[in-house]
Amino acid sequence: MSLGLILALTGAAVATIFAGIGSAKGVGMATEAGMGVLSEDPSKFGKLLVLELLPGTQGLYGFIVSFMVLINIGILGGSSDVSVTQGFLYLAACLPIGFGGLFSAIAQGRAAVAGISLVAKRTQEFSKAMVSTTLVEIYALLAFLVSLLSVIAVGGINL
Repeated sequence: MSLGLILALTGAAVATIFAGIGSAKGVGMATEAGMGVLSEDPSKFGKLLVLELLPGTQGLYGFIVSFMVLINIGILGGSSDVSVTQGFLYLAACLPIGFGGLFSAIAQGRAAVAGISLVAKRTQEFSKAMVSTTLVEIYALLAFLVSLLSVIAVGGINL
């Protein structure tokens, strides 16, 4: 196995692992808060579920970037001839969603917990809780786009 391939696979792992850790933490925090509310009022399940799920998108973004890397380097079909330079570029391309996903998912989990607290007291304020929680998603999307576009660009470079 070449050093370039190892570096590219490390990048794919970084994207999946760190974004996944952030999503697991964010979804876990929101779900804990949601379960407390549901123990008092099960009728709020649908609204709370949406807030609980939002921090999970970062893990999905990390997975998509990793999947694109694996396709580009030939692990999921084709040849796996990756130069050291390309390996470093894939690793660098995966860093934005890896770390952006980690931190934004945790922040979004905290925002979701606050939104769940709001919905617990005032169900009619659900839309405000949703908007506030999705504000954090903008930064996850930016990190995702930077990583995805970078992975696509690296795949087109012959070094």
